[in-house]
Amino acid sequence: MPPTAPRPPFTVADFQLVLLRRMADHCPGLVADARRELGASLTEMREANKRWQAMVRSPRARSSASRYRSVLGPPESEGKRAIGDLECAVWRWPLPLWPDLRFEVTLGPRGAVWNEWLVRAPGAPSPALRTLDDLTPWSCTVDEAARAFAPARPLEGTAPTRWGLAFTAPDARGVRHEVVAEFTWGLLQRTAVAG
Repeated sequence: MPPTAPRPPFTVADFQLVLLRRMADHCPGLVADARRELGASLTEMREANKRWQAMVRSPRARSSASRYRSVLGPPESEGKRAIGDLECAVWRWPLPLWPDLRFEVTLGPRGAVWNEWLVRAPGAPSPALRTLDDLTPWSCTVDEAARAFAPARPLEGTAPTRWGLAFTAPDARGVRHEVVAEFTWGLLQRTAVAG
C-alpha cells in the first residue's frame, strides 16, 4: 500500500474558511461571496472546518494559544487587559477577508484562551450605528453594538463561537424597539425585533 501524502499545513485562508463555516448558518449569501473571494469551494470550506475540529479535539492537541500562533503566525499586536482582578494577555491578527477587523484572542492565567472573536482594528473607522437600519449583517462587532445601543444585555449564544445582545434601538422614524442581535465570532449576523 503506497504511503499517504502528508496533509498541507493549515493556512490563514483555511482559518478564514473555519470562521465562514460557522457564519454560513446565518448569512449564506455573504459567506458564499467571501468563499469565492478566497477561491475556495464549499467542499474546501467543509474540509478546512473538519481539519480544524480534528486539531482542536485531538488528544495530542497543542494548547489553543499555540494553535493560533502556528496557524496565524506571530500576532500583529500583543497587549494586556484587566478583567476583574486578573490581567489577561490580548493577541490580535489581521485577516485578509476583513481588513478593518482583527481576530482577537484573550488569554487568562497559564495561557488558557478565554475569548476569541473579531474586533475593530485600531485606527479603522467604526460604523455609524444609530437605527435598526444600520444593523446589517457583518456591519459591526459585539462591543460596537453594545456601545451604540447601551445599555445592552449579553445573551448566551447557541454555540461556543456565538454571542447575543438584547437592547433597545430606534427605527428610521425614531420609534424604539426591543432587539435581539446574534453574533458569530464577534461579527453581527442577524437581528430580530421583538413584537
